[in-house]
Amino acid sequence: MAATSATTFSAGSTLSYGSKASPLSQSKVFSARCNNLKSFSGLKAVAPIGCDLDSSFSGKNSSAALRASFVSKSQSPSQRASVNPQIQASFKVAVLGAAGGIGQPLSLLIKMSPLVSSLHLYDIANVKGVAADLSHCNTPSQVLDFTGQSELGNALKGVDVVVIPAGVPRKPGMTRDDLFNINASIVKNLVEAVADNCPNAFIHIISNPVNSTVPIAAEVLQQKGVYDPKKLFGVTTLDVVRANTFVAQKKNLRLIDVDVPVIGGHAGITILPILSKTKPSVSFSDEEVQELTVRIQNAGTEVVEAKAGAGSATLSMAYAAARFVESSLRALDGDSDVYECAFVQSELTELPYFASRIKLGKNGVEAVIQSDLQGLTEYEQKALEALKPELKASIEKGIAFAQKQPVAA
Repeated sequence: MAATSATTFSAGSTLSYGSKASPLSQSKVFSARCNNLKSFSGLKAVAPIGCDLDSSFSGKNSSAALRASFVSKSQSPSQRASVNPQIQASFKVAVLGAAGGIGQPLSLLIKMSPLVSSLHLYDIANVKGVAADLSHCNTPSQVLDFTGQSELGNALKGVDVVVIPAGVPRKPGMTRDDLFNINASIVKNLVEAVADNCPNAFIHIISNPVNSTVPIAAEVLQQKGVYDPKKLFGVTTLDVVRANTFVAQKKNLRLIDVDVPVIGGHAGITILPILSKTKPSVSFSDEEVQELTVRIQNAGTEVVEAKAGAGSATLSMAYAAARFVESSLRALDGDSDVYECAFVQSELTELPYFASRIKLGKNGVEAVIQSDLQGLTEYEQKALEALKPELKASIEKGIAFAQKQPVAA
């Protein structure tokens, strides 16, 4: 996959309710849709939802244009009522592992998207209740449930985006590598079904360890003869969400303004926030860089320990995954200004897979953004070199597992 040269762009993305075209026209549609929110979502258009970006799934993408467009707030009700866009829900999304700790809140958030016409919920058990519960939410998408291996194929037929949070969660004392043997087999089985039933779908891998499960998925798809590297994503959005949150808190910034690119992988030291490229531009002391980097890298453990055996980072992961799903749907819907960080096949480094900022389009990854790896500080450059051996080992572990486990015919 060819990489692009250094690129200037509006980074991140926002849950923009599937708007199209330029950031400015997108912002007008978003604003209008917020004004008409209760017509499709059943949520009251009260102040926090009535176009207040601080309450959105926002990254940074087009936020300035969006804020500029909110002059509509000062317009009279009759002026605002004159804008009444028709929301076209047209995409099918499948969540594999929908009854789990991530799957349930993630499914709820996806159900809220007006771009989703059909939401397919799959799990090995307990999914009927989740589907019944969600089906009572008065948003446009139809909810269908599928239970067990015999129904997996039907869950995937005609799907545009597949999200895979299935697997066992981390518990206190566990590393992501401890999850490998169980989750590797789960991901392999599910991706085989994706290859057989919806080979052209966007595939979002959440199941940890992502540094290994994405290569497993790629190998399975290659063995099935349907691998498209532009459509396979390891979801690392949570690292960006955490970086933005922690930096905003540390520097007393408006969260909506903050965007921090995060590169590398999705475990421990392989997670590398590029704080020198934080937007808006802000200076950090050496101590702050060290403190923030370590906290972002260990944030998952922070949650696991805080829950004291009762779970892992399910809610924040669902939030971040919903943001990435919405970005994918926007790209599929024709939005030409969608950027996210994700773990994908890449030529940015000597490693075959690498997390970095990408541009999304109708066919998946349109470009891998090189500029985030240019002009790094000495600390960041050393950290980048330090993460490569661990990330390389995780990638090779996933590839070796897939190659030793032939896919089903």
